[in-house]
Amino acid sequence: MRTISLAVLPDSFIFAQEKRAPLIYAETRRNSWILNRGFSGVKLARGPKRVHTSVNAARMSACATTCLALSLLFTGAAAAQPVFTNVFPPDEYSTRRARVMEQIGDAVAIMQGTTERPGEQPLRQSNQFFYVTGVVEPRAILAIDGKTKKSTLFLNPRNEMREKRMFGPGLYPGDEAVKATGIEAVLPRDDFKTMLEAFGRENRVIYTPFRPEVLGSASASDPATLARNTKNDPWDGRISREEQFRARLKEYAPNSEIKDLDSTIDTLRGTKDAREILVIREATRIAGLGIMEAMRDARPGMYEYELQADCEFVFKKLGSYGAAYFALIATGPNTFYSHYHKNTAQLQDGDLVQLDYAPDYKNYTSDTTRVFPANGKFTPRQREFYNIYLKLYQALMTSIKVHERPSDIIKAAVVKMDAIMASYKFTDDKIKAAAIAFVENYRKSRANSLGHTVGMEVHDVRNPTATLEPGQIFTIEPAMQIADEHLGIRLEDMLLITDAGYENLSAFVPVEIPEIEKLMAKHRGLSDAMGH
Repeated sequence: MRTISLAVLPDSFIFAQEKRAPLIYAETRRNSWILNRGFSGVKLARGPKRVHTSVNAARMSACATTCLALSLLFTGAAAAQPVFTNVFPPDEYSTRRARVMEQIGDAVAIMQGTTERPGEQPLRQSNQFFYVTGVVEPRAILAIDGKTKKSTLFLNPRNEMREKRMFGPGLYPGDEAVKATGIEAVLPRDDFKTMLEAFGRENRVIYTPFRPEVLGSASASDPATLARNTKNDPWDGRISREEQFRARLKEYAPNSEIKDLDSTIDTLRGTKDAREILVIREATRIAGLGIMEAMRDARPGMYEYELQADCEFVFKKLGSYGAAYFALIATGPNTFYSHYHKNTAQLQDGDLVQLDYAPDYKNYTSDTTRVFPANGKFTPRQREFYNIYLKLYQALMTSIKVHERPSDIIKAAVVKMDAIMASYKFTDDKIKAAAIAFVENYRKSRANSLGHTVGMEVHDVRNPTATLEPGQIFTIEPAMQIADEHLGIRLEDMLLITDAGYENLSAFVPVEIPEIEKLMAKHRGLSDAMGH
């Protein structure tokens, strides 16, 4: 049994019930070692030495529950890669398809999965298709029949050479695929035409996604913009794969009305269930450990891309598919940009470094940002700049309440910000001006949003309600800037709305100056382990 712990605080990695779950206990002990020592101090192939850490009793219980839940979720055979995804059990996807049926009535929903890759790249399924199937096979097609309350999956036929000599087992039409996926019928892809023509003869309404597919390292707006620019390019003019698919559906079912399925699935995706939250919690743990590894390793003379390498080692070591988005690692004046990602600048003594990076883990993402000094010590001016930002940032976070509109939360936060500004001892006029501008931006805000949602995409589908409700996950990431010096500060945390308020999933990643300096001063980084 392979177990992944979701514990996220230093004093919660020790598992209380080691006799009942020794593998989970061992994994949480290992996590405690990594969190406190870093990956450079871990003999990764053989496991850590015994580490004694103080335990907060209340958090031990929460850790035990979380670890047990996730161990059940991610238990699988270690001998070979399963032919069907092990992210969730089949009943999770069956429930999602049933909820789609509730929304479409007697209509049918038809979806196509992604294609094979154009090169030697791992296949990642598109998010909408994966959400309702869990199937990672190229050119799969799914029909969800609202009238019969059954679904049919169409797959490519078995390719003996690719299976036995090249890629290993796959998922193919037949009873084995039915059992693996929980889908009522799994037929050859060539049979789809017959079913589609039958839907057409019955004048069935057909729902299908209109939006271009989203794969890894992207959000919905990215492929949508690409498709629009490509279609409007006078030297290109290609339509999207989704637009072509709709035309083919209409060709074989001319009497059927074609409607957009995206809004139906988006509504379901907007509120995360318990299993999704577990995966996103783990993605956030991995993101945080990656950022902390980079913080340990950072020093003047390194390049931004070297900190990216620290993060990516952790991402892959802990089972991620890859990165959720391009690494936003900015030192010195590059911190002014919101999405700087060249990552080629050299860290200078006296720079602040802003690191925003997270993994694509089991088709879900995270999004966390931290700021730290390149040399491990904040200067007095950096302390003044960072501390006022942090206090105002926390004023916003601590104002968040369940069932409240974000616009009302912003109003409450501004009251706290005004009190902070009145009592803060500024010594630098530029920092004070930046802080005043920060507060005024919120005072003038008419937005009903605190940040962006996170889920299968780093900029995920919109929240389905105007108020913040349990199961919604989003980040806050306001920036404070000194424009004439081309400097900025931006933190970002993953916030889960709960019945009681909110939970900061990334709270374990150091944010207070003493914690940051302690982390950077005490431990060796991966560069030291490599002899660099």
